[in-house]
Amino acid sequence: MRQLLARTLRSLEDTRALAREVLPLLPPGALVVLEGPLGAGKTTFVGFLAQALGFQGRVTSPTYTLIHTYPTPEGPLVHADLYRLKDPTLLLPQLEAAQEGARLTLVEWGDPEALGAGFLLRLLPEGGVRQAELWQVHPGQE
Repeated sequence: MRQLLARTLRSLEDTRALAREVLPLLPPGALVVLEGPLGAGKTTFVGFLAQALGFQGRVTSPTYTLIHTYPTPEGPLVHADLYRLKDPTLLLPQLEAAQEGARLTLVEWGDPEALGAGFLLRLLPEGGVRQAELWQVHPGQE
């Protein structure tokens, strides 16, 4: 893995800026696993990324529905949450179908290797701030 960026997030505005900074690093069709404990800001980050792509609506956690798709001018943004699944591989066919033609697919609580993810975004609370790290899982394969 190769680290593409690391940032300290002190506010929601920092998270919004991170989404704008990360977006050009993610090629169309990229699959990004979001890693971090409950409350780390994974869904908040997805919301800001959706806004950066031009989505005007509300982004919510797909914890119970498992997959949400948000239309954007650049193509759909797919947001999945595998937290409640005992066997996340059971959702793979639906996730792969949702990914077709998607600008980005973001998966919370996924295994980057099992999903074939190209990127990993870690959000780690440390005291009153969060550390954010974007990693390219398999450098040179994008």
